[in-house]
Amino acid sequence: MRSEITNGPEGDELMSLFWIVIRQPAEIEAMATSKRVITREEWEKKLNDVKIRKEDMNKLVMNFLVTEGYVEAAEKFRMESGTEPDIDIATITDRMAVKKAVQCGNVEDAIEKVNDLNPEILDTNPQLFFHLQQQRLIELIRNGKVEEALEFAQEELAPRGEENQSFLEELEKTVALLAFEDVSNCPVGELLDISQRLKTASEVNAAILTSQSHEKECSLASRLRVCKRLMNLYVLLNNRPKASKFVEDADMGPESARRESCLPTNKRFVDSHVGRPCSLKLVNCDMVRPFL
Repeated sequence: MRSEITNGPEGDELMSLFWIVIRQPAEIEAMATSKRVITREEWEKKLNDVKIRKEDMNKLVMNFLVTEGYVEAAEKFRMESGTEPDIDIATITDRMAVKKAVQCGNVEDAIEKVNDLNPEILDTNPQLFFHLQQQRLIELIRNGKVEEALEFAQEELAPRGEENQSFLEELEKTVALLAFEDVSNCPVGELLDISQRLKTASEVNAAILTSQSHEKECSLASRLRVCKRLMNLYVLLNNRPKASKFVEDADMGPESARRESCLPTNKRFVDSHVGRPCSLKLVNCDMVRPFL
C-alpha cells in the first residue's frame, strides 16, 4: 500500500472511522452489529465528533517503534515529541538481537539468546520451540546439508511429531523439500523463502514481549484489524463491493507493519525512520451508508 491519504471530505471520513476504532472500538462495534438503522446524518455527526489528538497519534507511533524494535528511532521520537515509551527501551536491544539472529538464519544462536533472556519462554511454549527447530532444519536443507538435516529431523523433530499431529504435518512438509532438486517445483518451496524466517522471527518477538508482560503486537496492528473487520461487515451487510483499498490491505501484522506505516503523522519522521505512509485512498468513497 502506498500513495497518499486522500484529501477532501471522503478522506476525512475514512480517517475519522479509523480514529473511532482507535479510541472507541467497543462503541463502534456495537453500532456495526446492531439491527437499528443508523441514518447518514447520525453517522456523519459521529464522524465529525471525533477529535484526533496529537498525543494519541504520538503514542501510537511510539508503541509501534518500541514493539517492532526501532531503538534509535524511538529515542529520537521521544526527544522530538516528548512521548515516553511504555516499554523500557534498554530491554529492546536484547529482543532485537534474537529477532535478527532468526532473520539471518542463525537459529541456534537465537535459541541461546532466548534462553539467556528467560529460559521459561521456550520451556512453556512447545509450539515456538518446535517452529525454531523447524527453522533450523530448513536452514540445514538450504545449505545442502542433507545427511545432517535428516539426522536432525529424526532425533529432534520426529519425537515431537509423534506427540502432536500438527507438528507431524509441518515436519512432513519440511522434509519434503529434500525430495526436490529444484525447489522452484516443490509445492512447499515457500518454506525456503525469507518470509518464513520473518514469520518465525515475529513469533519469537511476540513470545518475548508476552514474557515481559507487554502486548505481543503493536496497537496499530490490532486496531487496524478491528477496523478491517468492521469495514468487511459493512460490505457484507450492504452487499457492496469492498469500500476501500484500506479494507484490502489493513491486516497489518508485525512484518507488514514494519515495512509500512499507516499513520498520518509527521512526514519527515515517518520517511526517515519508518517508511512511506501507506495508501488510504478510497476506491469507493460512499462509506457513510448505515451499518445495519
